[in-house]
Formats: sequence, structure tokens, C-alpha cells
Amino acid sequence: MSDKNISRRDFLKIFGAGAVASAAAFYGCKPSESEQNISQSGEHSGNVPTDKMTYRKSPKTADNVSLLGFGMMRLPTRKKQNSTEDEINQNIVNQLVDYAIEHGVNYFDTSPRYIQGLSEPATGEALSRHPRNKFFVATKLSNFDPESQTRAGAIAMYNRSFKNLKVYVIDYYLLHSIGGGGMESLNKRYIDNGILDFLLEERKKGKIRNLGFSFHGDIEVYDYMLSQHDKYKWDFVQIQLNYVDWNVSSGRSTDASYLYGELEKRGIPAVVMEPLLGGRLGKLPYHLFVQLKSRRPADSAASWAFRFAGTPPNVLTVLSGMNVMEHLQDNIRAYSPLVPISPDENALLKQIATEYNQYSLVPCTDCNYCMPCPYGINIPGVFMFYNKMVNEGTIPKSSQDKNYRAARRRFLIEYDRSVPTLRQSNHCIECRICMPKCPQRIRIPREMIRIDEFVETLKHGKDFGNND
Repeated sequence: MSDKNISRRDFLKIFGAGAVASAAAFYGCKPSESEQNISQSGEHSGNVPTDKMTYRKSPKTADNVSLLGFGMMRLPTRKKQNSTEDEINQNIVNQLVDYAIEHGVNYFDTSPRYIQGLSEPATGEALSRHPRNKFFVATKLSNFDPESQTRAGAIAMYNRSFKNLKVYVIDYYLLHSIGGGGMESLNKRYIDNGILDFLLEERKKGKIRNLGFSFHGDIEVYDYMLSQHDKYKWDFVQIQLNYVDWNVSSGRSTDASYLYGELEKRGIPAVVMEPLLGGRLGKLPYHLFVQLKSRRPADSAASWAFRFAGTPPNVLTVLSGMNVMEHLQDNIRAYSPLVPISPDENALLKQIATEYNQYSLVPCTDCNYCMPCPYGINIPGVFMFYNKMVNEGTIPKSSQDKNYRAARRRFLIEYDRSVPTLRQSNHCIECRICMPKCPQRIRIPREMIRIDEFVETLKHGKDFGNND
């Protein structure tokens, strides 16, 4: 069956099993006024500690690494003057980096791929204003396109990173996004062209202090890479870890508990990415967050996720893509010092994770690897808007509900405000160019079509249950 031709009933079975039906008590009903007024930000007051950051020691280099790592993937941008193109807001980046270093953060992670190539130079500019012994910098060989998969192209990318970062030595260097595309991709990007051997030699020379890889996708590749640990001596591995993915492999990735456990057995430090699942665990459905608030009233939803991610002792650092001061301050507090998750709290988070996975959220982490779309669609923008409406409990359910007209109007108006008309889901032509790029292995065209079906249903004011 073509995705374009699914019936309304088929759409509801797939899209609506969670988004309209399975959480019927949640969807279509606005949160109560008291719930709407609950802030999921922290309620701490006073100064942010400057001398209480938790550090973990790297076993190879004995680096004292801050448990909070600064991910430079979501830096603030602005439009260039007299142009439609974006540029990094370097002044804000400098302020954030300065504040982070002043408060004990010393690990900064970037990539030649982040923000369409703008992140790495911006990171280098911000860090170069500080003494070299104040920070550890991590970057990646992000050789996703054919040109950079040649030996010459990959080495050129590697050399540009030193220039962009304004350093002579890279502290932590990664093979980027191992597992996407399976063993064939691994061999093409790193083995057959001799690039992994080249990087091993660069580590021997001291140009790279720690060599590792980040993992997304095929577990066969992960297991193979770890089986070669005696040969490659991985210094660290970057994995997705959060309390939702810990014991629930939701069809897009393997349980984080397995990924972490395999590293712990070998004594390989884990660097954690996506502790908030692209920000979603910082904005939980209201009825889930109130369970956390009843335990620790002053803590943010995000701080629970960070405490969970930082509790395992083999975690070296937890990355957060911070682009506003409020988030940076909240995350610093979470690790200054770390209060480990207790067994009772762990049981609560496991219960919340089970409930959370029942909702039909699109598992997008807003990494932007799928962008740019050749047809102009703001893929992560569409997904993040839909997830936001689900989390807020304002997805319209049925035309028979008293709140249906208001919820329908709000959804359509806010959709247009959040995602310009020409960048919405209805412009997807199923070219599938985006799919191999997605580390979460989302079937992006299918999700776009489902959301478009949903939007069209709302536009025509139809009842979900009676329109095949």
C-alpha cells in the first residue's frame, strides 16, 4: 500500500493508536488550569555554584572531565544582514562558553557537520579566548557525503578541524555516527579507504589524545567495533542514553542499558548524548511531570534526566546542546554536585518511561542531520511542533468533544506560526533522501504523510472515527 493512499481508518490505526486512541484520557483534553501553571523549569534561587562541578577521570589520559559536557550542535543563530542565510550569533556563544568554563564545564563537543558547518569554527572562536588547559575539545570525522569518504577527502576534513578549532591537538576525536547504513557503510567510510588506520597513527603521534566513535543504528556494527577493542583500543564511545531508552528498545535503537553495559565490561568510558531525547524529557506531559515534582519540588524535569544519565559510574560526561543561559544554569546545578538517582527514584523513572513510550510521539531528537530537505520542508520543525502539541495535551480528538473547535483552531494556527506554509509536511514527495541520514531511523516520509493526513482532517473539521 502506498503511504499516500492509506485510508482514514488505516491512518488512525497507525498514527492514532497513540495519538488519538490509546491515550484517550490525555489527548483532546486540555490540562487543568493548575497543571498548565506548573513550570517544568527549576525553581532554585541564588547563585549557580562555581566550584562544585562533578568530574570523572579518563582512564587513559587521567583528564578530569566535567560531568556536564557542552554540545555545540544547537548554537544560537540569526539571519545575516540583507540575506536569508543564517549565521552563528558569536557574541551569545562566547557568553555561554565563558559562563560554562567559569562554572567548571571543560568538555566541548562539535562536528564539521553541525549547523551546516558553522559550529566548528564558532566553537574554535569561543574557546580560543581561554587558556588551552581550561578545556577539552571533541570533534568528529563526519564523512557522510561521497567526497569526504575518499581518503583525500577524509584527511582534508580532519585537517580543517584543527584550523577551525584553532588547536594543534584534538583531545577527543570520533568516527561519527557508526551504525547508520550497517557494515557496508562502516567499511566504505573508515576501513576500505584506510582512514581508521590513519587516525590510529595520528593518535600515536599525539595529534589525537583520545580516539572513539559515536553510535547510532545497527547493533551488529556496535558489537563488531567493540569486538575489535584489543586491536583499536577505543578510548571512549559516545552513546544515546536516557531513562526512556534505558530498558525500552522502541524499534529505533537498542536499549541504552545494553550499550552502556558492553562498554562497562571493557572499561571503555561512555560519553552520553541525547539525555533529554532532543529536549522532550525537559517538557513532559503534565501528568507525568507532577509525579517528579512531588518528589523534588524545586527540580526541573530536565534535571531528573541529567541526574539519571550521570549516575552510572562509567559515564565520563553527559552532553547537552545548550543555547540559552537558563538551560546552562539548570544543567550546571544538576551536576554541582551530582546527586545520584536513588533506587526509589529509579523505579519512578522506569514507570514514567513505560507510560511515556505509550504516546505516539515522533522519535525525532532535532539533530538536523536530515536537513536541508531538497523540497524545503522543515523536517525537524514539523516533528517538534507535533510532539509539543502531544505533550501539552492539546491534540484535537473528536468533533463531539466540547473543546474540539478551540483545540482544532489552536493546532492549525500554531502550526502555521511554527512552520511556514511552504515548509510544512504536505510538500513531502517521498523522495526518501532524508531517510539514510536519520540516526533514529525514522521513516520520515511516512511520518510526514501521517501528519499531513491529520492536518487535512482538522482543516475540514471532520470527525476522526467516521471518515474512511
